Amino acid sequence: MGEIVLVRHGQANSGATSEAEYDRLSELGHRQAGWLGEWLRAHDAPFDTVHTGTMRRHLETAAAMGVEGSSDDRLNELDYFALARDMQVRHGLAPPGPDEWPDHVVATFNAWHLAEIEGTEPFAAFEARVAAVLDEAAQPGRRVLCVTSGGVIAMALRLALGLDADRLARVLLPIHNTSIHRFRVRAGGTHLAQFNATPHFDPPERQPSRTWL
Repeated sequence: MGEIVLVRHGQANSGATSEAEYDRLSELGHRQAGWLGEWLRAHDAPFDTVHTGTMRRHLETAAAMGVEGSSDDRLNELDYFALARDMQVRHGLAPPGPDEWPDHVVATFNAWHLAEIEGTEPFAAFEARVAAVLDEAAQPGRRVLCVTSGGVIAMALRLALGLDADRLARVLLPIHNTSIHRFRVRAGGTHLAQFNATPHFDPPERQPSRTWL
């Protein structure tokens, strides 16, 4: 049996208004990733292979975790800022504030899935690249770590659980920064074993440092 472990990056620049501005870890994001690396070294078996996306926040997260591996742009995040602009133009839906964020994500993902909007890539292309990189990572007898983003993790859940676009958006919403998501690789396929785990935040003094934006 093999295992794929997906990790979301640490907290990025949550006040950004573009993907380029967002793509760097905050000071807290660096600490979160460092704590995760310490926890994995103390409690988990070594990984046979490590992959990261090519985005700055992925590379900074891996460095703070103390892991090294190859970079693969198929693990890069969807551009939500571009999708939000399309939603404003096509449907008159303004960019969301914190309170509007959950409803905006659900509406946006459904429109994206229906090809009413495209952003920087079609939904089908995003789904295909995530499926391809996960298929390659699914190696019986090997443990593979992928440092990536919440949208990629949500798509992995869609592929493993057969989620529709509405449920895909809803599983994306609670994904914490530096959370752990495990998939078991068996002869019959790849199956979800753990979702959104953050054991490195369990000490009381770290619990306020859990973030999802």
